[in-house]
Amino acid sequence: MKGMMGGMAGLMKQANQMQMKMKKLQEELATREFSGTSGGGAVTAKVNGENKVLSLTINPEVIKAGDAEMLTDMVISAVNDALKTAKDTSSAEMSKITGGMNLPGF
Repeated sequence: MKGMMGGMAGLMKQANQMQMKMKKLQEELATREFSGTSGGGAVTAKVNGENKVLSLTINPEVIKAGDAEMLTDMVISAVNDALKTAKDTSSAEMSKITGGMNLPGF
C-alpha cells in the first residue's frame, strides 16, 4: 500500500507540472498573432490566441468593385481562416505537452 501512495504522489506532481506548462502555454498563445486571408489576399484578418480580431485589411480595389455581399463573404472567410490557424496551432502546442491525451477543459 505504501508504494502505491508514493506512485500517486508522483502522478499528482506530474499532473501539476503539466497543468503549469499548459497554463503558461495558454498565456503565451493569447499574445500570439495569427493571420488569415481570402480572395487571394484581398482581405487579411489578424486574430490573437484569445480569438479576438486585432486587425482587418481590405484591398481598396475590392471596395471599388462595390460588391458588398462578396466583400462580406471575404471578411468572414479571412476571419474564420485566422481563427482556424489559431485553434490548430493551439491544439498542436497543447498536444506536445499532454502527449496527445485529451484533457477536458483545455
